[in-house]
Amino acid sequence: MPNAVRIAPSILSADFARLGEEVRSVDEAGADWIHVDVMDGHFVPNISFGPAVMKSVRATTTKPFDVHLMIAPVDPYIDAFADAGADCIIVHAEAGPHVHRSVQRVKSRGLRAGVALNPGTPAKMLDYLIDTVDLVLVMTVNPGFGGQRFIESQLKKIAAVRKMIDATGRAIDLEVDGGIDAETAPRAVAAGADALVAGTAVFGRRPDYAAAIRELRGA
Repeated sequence: MPNAVRIAPSILSADFARLGEEVRSVDEAGADWIHVDVMDGHFVPNISFGPAVMKSVRATTTKPFDVHLMIAPVDPYIDAFADAGADCIIVHAEAGPHVHRSVQRVKSRGLRAGVALNPGTPAKMLDYLIDTVDLVLVMTVNPGFGGQRFIESQLKKIAAVRKMIDATGRAIDLEVDGGIDAETAPRAVAAGADALVAGTAVFGRRPDYAAAIRELRGA
C-alpha cells in the first residue's frame, strides 16, 4: 500500500477526559488529518460533541481538521463549525433538502467541501455533485458508532467513486471511514481510497499511536 495514503484518526475514539492531549499525540505520531465526527442523535443514533468542544482543541495542532457532520438539518451548523476551525466540512447527501446548496455554503467559507455516502446511498448520488466537491467520503459502516465491522459490499462503491473522480480530471480526495484496520486498510486503498479514517485502530493502540498509523499505511 503506498505511503501516500492519508491517515485521519477519528477523535470519537479518543479519551475525552484528555482530548487536547490526544489530538496532540496523534499529530506527533504522524497523522495527516484530524477527523472530527459530529453526531446529533437524530440523523444518527448517537451524540458526540459540538463546535465549542472542537474549537477548544483546535489550538493543539496545525493539522487539518476533517469535520464530518452527521447532523440534520446540516445547513444551520456549517458556519459554526467553520468558525470553530474546520478545514474541510463533509455533509451527507440526505442531511438537507439541497445538498448542492450545502456544498456551496461550505465553499463560500473558503473551506474544502465533502459529501458523505452512507452504505445504502448509491454512488450515483454524486452524478451532479462530483464537479463541485473536494472530497468524497464513503462510509463502510452505518454511521453513529465506532468499532463497527467493515461492510464488504462498499468496496464496489469505492471503486465506482474512484472511476467517477478520475473522469473529472480534478484532485478530489476519496476518503473511507468505518471498520478500518490493518486488514481492511489495504483493501480500501486497492479499491481506490487515498485517505482513511481510523478510530479504534489508532486510539485503541494507546500509547503507541505512531505504530498504529504506520501499520495502517502498510509501512
